[in-house]
Amino acid sequence: MDLLPDLWKQEYWLPPGVTWKDMEQLADSDRPQPKDLLVALPLSLCFVALRHVFERYASGIFPGGALYKLIKLSLMSRYYRISLEWSPDCHWFTDRLFHMICINHPTLFIHRFLAPPLCRWLGVKKRSQIAAAPSPQLESFYTQRSRHPTQKEVASLMLLCGKTQRQIEMWFRRRRNQDRPCQTKKFGEAAWRFFFYLTAFVAGLVSLFDRPWFWDHRECWRQYPFQPLERAHFWYYMLELGFYFSLLLRISVDIKRKDFKEQVIHHLATIILLSFSYCANYIRIGTLILLLHDSSDILLESAKMFHYGTGWKKTCDSLFVVFSVVFLVTRLVIFPSKLIRATLLLSMEVFEPFVGYYFFNILLMVLQVLHIFWAGLILRMVFKFLKGKLEKDERSDEESVVEEEENSEDENLDQRRDCYWEKSKETLNSRFSALTNNCVLNNLTHQRLSLPNRMAKSQ
Repeated sequence: MDLLPDLWKQEYWLPPGVTWKDMEQLADSDRPQPKDLLVALPLSLCFVALRHVFERYASGIFPGGALYKLIKLSLMSRYYRISLEWSPDCHWFTDRLFHMICINHPTLFIHRFLAPPLCRWLGVKKRSQIAAAPSPQLESFYTQRSRHPTQKEVASLMLLCGKTQRQIEMWFRRRRNQDRPCQTKKFGEAAWRFFFYLTAFVAGLVSLFDRPWFWDHRECWRQYPFQPLERAHFWYYMLELGFYFSLLLRISVDIKRKDFKEQVIHHLATIILLSFSYCANYIRIGTLILLLHDSSDILLESAKMFHYGTGWKKTCDSLFVVFSVVFLVTRLVIFPSKLIRATLLLSMEVFEPFVGYYFFNILLMVLQVLHIFWAGLILRMVFKFLKGKLEKDERSDEESVVEEEENSEDENLDQRRDCYWEKSKETLNSRFSALTNNCVLNNLTHQRLSLPNRMAKSQ
């Protein structure tokens, strides 16, 4: 507060008649302080590192069997002499020792017995891609100028590289396909968010279920702003804030979809809402908003996980229907009628409006506009689902969809070429066999006709 005194004026953050000194009647451990928000920064870095490891494991890059063999090999090299004294077979000793370590160490236990990665269990397949042939001229044009060359640029590249138009277009198509996110990456991102939202929702529900403001929203403002901060709600806030910070840090490398700008606005609005509500002690209503949002996000990410797998279409469709109902009810009914009403109307029964009151409610309105936007996309998907035409996420990137169509066209073209070659080969073989038979018959006929002449000459 000493660094930016104009920003921390009590008129901005506290109701009229309440000062920062009045807030000191609460103990330091029970009073939210702005410096506590710094805890979210290292948590966000931990989330980024944990997500990197999680996505690689979920994608099958870190198989548990390899970890088991590596640790077993290290134990064998370290305890080889001891095992020889106990038994001539050193594998018996290392197996028993590793079994004890797995039981006493949960991380190794998980890697040992969850060896099949999640993507293999759900049947997520990494699509095979044909790599573009190395070409320095085309690579420099691709990285520095454009990924989609015009016809004029293609003609100049033909003269520069000495290739045909078909070869140039095929090279750029394959090069773009190399940059497309694979199914395993999409699955890893969805799996990471699913496990976080599930953990956060369960933790939030446990910490709020027996609180009076969970059932009666007027309790959110009772004795405001002199409400003590509970440690469970403190960590609930910090973990959610750190998670959304990590999403912003990773947004440049995450999969970009049609609603990329809306996602950025949502993350920024959420971070500002969490930070402001913590400093202004809006924590009770803030925890309810977090819990409400996590409830539908769990179903969304789980439906995406099954969508990327193979053989789970009915499960994915069922989860999508449940998610659509939960999203529309929570975001378009409960959120405005219960939570926004509590911040707009019920709060005025306790204090008069101030700057923070208007600022907080404006941000809630921004979230509600985003909810309406996403509800439109979901209703469009529901309409296609009922007509049996739903094949992809409405938020999928347009460019990736075009690339998929082009790639499927290439595959169909290759299949047609292979089929044509097989037919041509069969035709050639039949003609060769017919020609061979004709030659054999002609030779036999010629020999039969020339046989009397030969016998006459011999006589």
